[in-house]
Amino acid sequence: MLIKDIMTKNVITVSPEMDIHKLAELFMKKNISGAPVVDKRGKLLGVVKEEGVIFQDKKVHLPTFINLSLGFLTLGTNRYNEEIKKITASKVSSIMEKDVVTIYPNIEIEDVATLMIEKEIYYLPVVDKNKLVGVITKKDIVRAIAKEKI
Repeated sequence: MLIKDIMTKNVITVSPEMDIHKLAELFMKKNISGAPVVDKRGKLLGVVKEEGVIFQDKKVHLPTFINLSLGFLTLGTNRYNEEIKKITASKVSSIMEKDVVTIYPNIEIEDVATLMIEKEIYYLPVVDKNKLVGVITKKDIVRAIAKEKI
């Protein structure tokens, strides 16, 4: 069985300019845990997941290794700055994952299941000729297994 046979084809997408609070409302209303981020032409820019929204409530931890070498201070400061940017973000573009693994619709389900387990990635956009055509999640794989043996 191929991914195109079980993927979600009517995908709810969001724009990079969408407000994070509206994103949270959309996730709740549609009972989804992630969405592809696309530009006005429909080009995939990234993926935003519940974890990004949850990050908004994260406490900031100041670097604890200030009196160590300058290299550690810089690393700590960079990590701190990244956390501040995410916590203070107001738009999807600030919390979306940009380096997204994508798959093609004609891949076997077994191969995608293996990829999900090995890479611990459970939300994959499906693209065909650089166009988003669907998404596949671990729930889709489990549903397919429940319906018939793969």
